[in-house]
Amino acid sequence: MKPVITILAVNTGSSSIKFSLYESGEREELLFSGSLTRIGLKDGRFSVVDPEGRYIDCERVDAPDHPAACSHVFSWLKKHGPGIPDAVGHRVVHGGPRHTASEKVTPELLDSIAELVSYAPEHLPQALNAIRYAATELPGAFQVACFDTAFHNTMPPLAKLCPIPEEYRRQGVQRYGFHGLSYQYILSQLQAEGDPLARKGRLILAHLGHGASMAAVLDGRSIETTMGFSPAGGLVMSTRTGDLDPGVVLFLLQEGHLDSTGLRDMVNKKSGLFGVSGLSDDMRDLLDAEAKNEQARLAVELFCYSARKHIGALTAVLGGLDMIVFTGGIGLYSPEIRERIFAGLEFLGVRLDHEKNLNHSGIISTDTSPVVVKVIETNEEVTIVRETRRVLEGG
Repeated sequence: MKPVITILAVNTGSSSIKFSLYESGEREELLFSGSLTRIGLKDGRFSVVDPEGRYIDCERVDAPDHPAACSHVFSWLKKHGPGIPDAVGHRVVHGGPRHTASEKVTPELLDSIAELVSYAPEHLPQALNAIRYAATELPGAFQVACFDTAFHNTMPPLAKLCPIPEEYRRQGVQRYGFHGLSYQYILSQLQAEGDPLARKGRLILAHLGHGASMAAVLDGRSIETTMGFSPAGGLVMSTRTGDLDPGVVLFLLQEGHLDSTGLRDMVNKKSGLFGVSGLSDDMRDLLDAEAKNEQARLAVELFCYSARKHIGALTAVLGGLDMIVFTGGIGLYSPEIRERIFAGLEFLGVRLDHEKNLNHSGIISTDTSPVVVKVIETNEEVTIVRETRRVLEGG
């Protein structure tokens, strides 16, 4: 029997902090989870709920920046939590070329992550802040950095290669891939269900949310993914461009329309569904509006077209297709988007069951479909807890 220990999972985003406290033994038992959202904006909201979703705390919080948000979250945990946890695991978006597995947090590791900030400037500073606050507010807790890029380290060298001069590739410019903690959880769920395709099969895992990506998984290992050097590549997303012709970037720079800061803001915060629609970055809003708003309709259609195109490409890389799994906010809750993505993919062997899809069944393909289509809720925090325990125990 594994001894029961407490592990805090911390997931920092560009404008939010999510956290969950678990008891980890033979399985993971959630004690509570919470978040502080809208960091840097008016009407920030801090909330904590129990495993049944009942509020433990809920309040408006003025968090002008990430350090202020970290201070609020960790002060609350220190005051209201059941004592200092045994360990704290952090989602760290980018591990660069050096960090290809979860690692114990050390001063040397923090210095190494700090050197990678330019790889993911929207995310890494926030993760570093959270790690430092945890060390101060929760002294003695064993800390682990769980890298979102690690899952894709199994991609073959050719899939990682960027077609640029070697002098730049030596600086770590390559394709990495993201949403690894989510994909790791989905695979673990398939394995727990005893699905043989999780270990021997051709799978596409689709994490469709505010950030969206897909991964091609062959016999339990990532061999290709849609995101590349940064989380901005690949599929059209809520506010990110997805794949963008480099000539567009050069044109905007050369013509003086944007500088490097403006470009980063455009690529990450002003494009995608929001950029095309001019209305909203939320798929629910666009679906409600598309009947009367042509730009909203175009945004939805472009998202589905982008997803359909990448499914085709990943199927080619896999040499065929046995299963597709949807997760993420859109993938999990939007049967209309799932159905529209599959329109035209019948040639791949995908047969969707309309009623099962509408009812959010676990399997939404027909019983005779050559390709199985599943919908599984992801849980990155559980992956963080499992990885943290593995590192703590010297795995």
